[in-house]
Amino acid sequence: MARGRPRKVATEPEKPNSRAFEAPLWAAADKLRGNMDAAEYKHVALGLIFLKYISDRFNERRNEALADPESDFLADERDWYAAESVFWVPEHARWEYLKENATGTKPTIGELIDTAMLSIESENPTLKGVLTKNYARPELDQTKLAEVVKLFSDLAFRDQHHGQDVLGRVYEYFLGQFAIAEGKRGGQYYTAGCVVRLLVAMIEPFKGRVYDPCCGSGGMFVQSEQFIEAHEGGRNDISIYGQESNPTTWRLAKMNLAIRGIEANLGSKWGDSFHEDMHGSLKADYILANPPFNASDWRREKDNLQGDQRWQFGTPPAGNANFAWIQHIYHHLAPHGTAGFVLANGSLSSQQSGEGEIRQRLIEKDVIDCIVALPGQLFSTTQIPVCLWFVSRDKSNGIVKDKKLRDRRGDVLFIDARNMGTMKTRTLKELTDEDVATIADTYHAWREKGGNYEDVSGFSKSVKIKDIAAKRFVLTPGMYVEQSARATDNEPVSDKMARLTETLKAQMDRGSVLDMKIRSELKKVGYGW
Repeated sequence: MARGRPRKVATEPEKPNSRAFEAPLWAAADKLRGNMDAAEYKHVALGLIFLKYISDRFNERRNEALADPESDFLADERDWYAAESVFWVPEHARWEYLKENATGTKPTIGELIDTAMLSIESENPTLKGVLTKNYARPELDQTKLAEVVKLFSDLAFRDQHHGQDVLGRVYEYFLGQFAIAEGKRGGQYYTAGCVVRLLVAMIEPFKGRVYDPCCGSGGMFVQSEQFIEAHEGGRNDISIYGQESNPTTWRLAKMNLAIRGIEANLGSKWGDSFHEDMHGSLKADYILANPPFNASDWRREKDNLQGDQRWQFGTPPAGNANFAWIQHIYHHLAPHGTAGFVLANGSLSSQQSGEGEIRQRLIEKDVIDCIVALPGQLFSTTQIPVCLWFVSRDKSNGIVKDKKLRDRRGDVLFIDARNMGTMKTRTLKELTDEDVATIADTYHAWREKGGNYEDVSGFSKSVKIKDIAAKRFVLTPGMYVEQSARATDNEPVSDKMARLTETLKAQMDRGSVLDMKIRSELKKVGYGW
């Protein structure tokens, strides 16, 4: 059976109350931001969400002990909390105490929160250096801060997972909104949710070691954990390893994972994966990553990366880190491991500074499994066209979940998903659940034994390496499915141009009328020209 765009698949029902409270909460919290920069306010809001979460979890565990007269003495025993991975929260750091004392006068609510954060870090070594502790700074309006505390106090973070689902969704939603608000800088810590879901759905990190060498706020790990739960697996089926070079982003990731009860090894501190590899001996079964696009400042003056063992396909150019990331990821793959990662489209065709030769060696080594061209406007932080690379150490066989993989040596699957997606806002596109399932199912059908894969006109094509070599080892999917893509558009070019030109002319005429009207209105108030 053919797999591809026309196929409709069942999607998981939306969770109750999903989006019912995140958006109003964000609107209210953002209103309190005032003139504060989103990058600054992010730490204020996310830090408070985290504090609310660990305080609620502590109270819940405490109440469990107090509910039974025979075990009420456990309420003050730290082991009682540690047994359920609940952080110990000193009395003056608990949310109820802060809420009752949330004022703008001395001691201000900011001072109380800073003290609370310090105490929590002191009592819980794994949080040392993670929490935000500058709520008392002068530029932060203490009255507004007290209002934010009250805002979060009015929410009941309760569900069958101790509030983790609810708070986790709030945290993730806020991360995404802050990324949009920050623009380009937001890309340092946040990857579009639909792209993360697609990566996870493609490689299915069901069991083993999962690694992200540039983990941002940890979105890949959160989605991996959700994938496992959705498929009735256990949280302990995977071990998580990550690294992040930005200190504040590293802290966000620690909180993001802790708030969901996910244990992860993110290294003892933040660090650059190229120059300070925190997991040098790690061989991961699954690697997911969204490295910075076309990073040009990844090398340091007089560094020791020349001749590094990771550059087995060639030394990457100093002016672009794309092929450094590819080789770093490949170096950390286990013998049967699979990686899926996001790169700028330039990685598919660049011939500059030796990149073409490195790509050729990767193809000839037969480690590239699949390339997916993504639609534009998926990222709020950049307009750069991007693609997904999927790399496997061994394409001869393997098992994913309970399915055997076929011998794919000599073949590469190309998927052109540029026409997929739905506009979420005027400038931002999103892959729907159906889009994600269609792309992932196509890949699975291609790589699995008995998958009954067939090329789909204008969407997917399995290509021999010799045919890629004939195109100078360029990996742009459109070069291989181009003919089919044209077939989906039955409108003759001359007709289309005539129609579009007429539409443009009408829009320009309308624009001229509006310009004149604006000038006329401005003239009435003394600002015409």
